[in-house]
Amino acid sequence: MPTVKIVEVGPRDGLQNEKQQVDTASKLELIRRLAESGLTTIEAGAFVSPKWVPQMADSLHVLQALELSGAVNYPVLVPNDKGMEQALAAGVREIAVFGAASESFSQKNINASIAESLARFDSVMATARREGIRVRGYVSCVVDCPYEGPIAPAKVAEVAARLLDMGCYEISLGDTIGTGTPNRVLDMLEAVSKLVPITQLAGHFHDTYGMAISNIHASFQAGIRTFDSSIAGLGGCPYARGASGNVATEDVVYLMHGLGVDCGIDLPTLVQTAWFAAGLLGRAPTSKVAQAMGLSH
Repeated sequence: MPTVKIVEVGPRDGLQNEKQQVDTASKLELIRRLAESGLTTIEAGAFVSPKWVPQMADSLHVLQALELSGAVNYPVLVPNDKGMEQALAAGVREIAVFGAASESFSQKNINASIAESLARFDSVMATARREGIRVRGYVSCVVDCPYEGPIAPAKVAEVAARLLDMGCYEISLGDTIGTGTPNRVLDMLEAVSKLVPITQLAGHFHDTYGMAISNIHASFQAGIRTFDSSIAGLGGCPYARGASGNVATEDVVYLMHGLGVDCGIDLPTLVQTAWFAAGLLGRAPTSKVAQAMGLSH
């Protein structure tokens, strides 16, 4: 039976893009429930400026309350040396760094070119190597950019290869505004896999146009075996107007179970967690699977 790894990004990528603040105790309960469902990689926070991302201001408290040496991995987003210092203080085992395949997106997002943004990670990567911390790389806008439109697959491949060369063990390819369709995703994957082994690639799909599950299925058939998802479809992209949240974890797990793929996750427990997660924000889950199975599961 084939296996797939699900990287749960709800407590970080999901919540950070929600306007309503969620308290630390609720975040910890969400993470506990996610782990209980069988998820073994759960993004737990981000060491970023609380001025720009207030939802992540308590990341140190969250990490200090978790068992970081156990079976569950709790990566955190680290944008710079200051964030790396905080990650080290928290005792994390894995961090994530972000790049973009779009010059316009990079400039508007962090006021730096792609090359400048990647160069900023040199000292972060050096520290990670010295401290034995694994680093995962993200590439945004791998299909389209909200400012400059379609992105050339070769550009995505170039940025992904740079992150690999810097020392990232895995590169997550993000359809940030959710406009991708399977044919375009496959064209992008073909280009990237010429420079980065497909075993070191992951898919990160947003569901703005309802294409995320189709794109995941196509990516799986192309050999991708790691996918990012967000419980209950939490979050979105603050830099892309109208972009909905990441694909819901429960929808991805339902697909994988239907394909006969083992991802080590109990779907009924996950669906209950989706209702809990959405309830923290005063709404129902956006995912079809959570709605279909209901809270009774």
